[in-house]
Amino acid sequence: MAQFITAQEAADLINDQATLGASGMGQTQWAEELCWALGKRYEETGRPKNITFTHGGMLGDFNGRSITYLGKEGLVKRWMGALLGVAFDLLKLLQENKLEAYCLPLGVINQLWCEIAAKRPGVITKVGLGTFVDPRIEGGKMNDVTTEDIVKLIELEGEEYLFYKSYPLDFAFIRGTTADEDGNISMSKESMKLDGLHLAQATRNSGGKVIVQVEWVAKSGTLHPKQVEIPGILVDYVVVATRQEACWQTDGVYFNPAFNGDIKIPVKRIPELPLTERKVITRRAAMELKPGVIINLGTGMPMDIPNIANEENVSEILKMTTESGSCGGLPMPLPFFGSVYNAEALIESKAQFDFYDGGGIDIGFLGLAQTDEEGNINVNKFGNRVMGIGGFINISQNAKKVVYCGTFTHGAELKIEDGKVIIVKEGKHKKFLKKVEQICYSGKYAQQVKQQVLFITERGVLTLAEGQMTLSEIAPGIDLEKDLLSMM
Repeated sequence: MAQFITAQEAADLINDQATLGASGMGQTQWAEELCWALGKRYEETGRPKNITFTHGGMLGDFNGRSITYLGKEGLVKRWMGALLGVAFDLLKLLQENKLEAYCLPLGVINQLWCEIAAKRPGVITKVGLGTFVDPRIEGGKMNDVTTEDIVKLIELEGEEYLFYKSYPLDFAFIRGTTADEDGNISMSKESMKLDGLHLAQATRNSGGKVIVQVEWVAKSGTLHPKQVEIPGILVDYVVVATRQEACWQTDGVYFNPAFNGDIKIPVKRIPELPLTERKVITRRAAMELKPGVIINLGTGMPMDIPNIANEENVSEILKMTTESGSCGGLPMPLPFFGSVYNAEALIESKAQFDFYDGGGIDIGFLGLAQTDEEGNINVNKFGNRVMGIGGFINISQNAKKVVYCGTFTHGAELKIEDGKVIIVKEGKHKKFLKKVEQICYSGKYAQQVKQQVLFITERGVLTLAEGQMTLSEIAPGIDLEKDLLSMM
């Protein structure tokens, strides 16, 4: 039976050199109070030292609630995750070579926890081939002090795969909504199912301890069994949060019943987007949609596509999904990314990635940060700034068709007038480069698997035709030489 303890008592359990895993995406399922207590303990005592911290999605928000609490020199020796994002103090240590850092695909991390739980050797997959995760390129290493190879290239039945090795977990930080007195955990208020169950199983079967932060406690036997997402047999300790800010449903709201499926909202109440370059790009992207297609929407500009579909009265004939595990409904942008209005189903993110990796997405709409003449894309590393990769590699590599959406240059001042795009002031940074800083998507791999690729900007549309970046459309008001070719 699980023990009920305080967050500080939970933090005191973590020992030097431990491997700690955490679940969550943004504020959803993110055990804010546990992480805060661990950072506080280190500040006061200097313990624990040199832990390995691993997670999948971005944890926390831009308002100080995040894993940045762990960004204290000597606390974390190794970071291994899919998104660093808002963990500014951890990022600073990464940049200063004061911790080892591996960035791995979100889907692989979710799948790896299942392999650890079953005591299998690891994940064998094509996800990451030809990208910075490939050991022939960077092996997922993010700085100079990161030297150990944790990703291997193998051959199986005459084909190349990547092998991501399993590792034991000593502790898990997970958040639920309610625990009963036996430690059974419901997530009724959460807007996503995510990966808490698999992390708990992996930690328990590694001989580690599972610690779950909740908001409420229920009497034994009163939770409906179908509401229990993590059974009490997997839970060692329960911490009841003492601060409401540690229990927000998403980055942007403490609780919205439309996000966890308690109510359905009238979508016509969602305001239309203003006519800007973002709308020009996402309207053109939405022209790729067809009835019944299964799509994924990445963070950033692609998250405006649901608004366009809603404005055009076609949202109900599309099947929009996110890596958080949502199916159907209207996916929301930051600060609600991963949460969905009127979802038809919410499944575990590992199950969603299994579907994605097998080619289940008809069209993936993703952001465009940098691209080059070979069609490679970088969305992760810019100088020594590491953002993280999330589910980008899983989605971009395996969708039948991928559409990259973004402005042509960074920081340009634009306006839309008389049906034309007018460049008031050119951007300071080019996005179409000779060579990207890091390969997060391989144009060569896309050609090998005969994937359809579009790059949609406010100035024109390009395709990857026979390995060549090829202009196929130009926007009204744009000068081919001055506004396009000279800026590539």
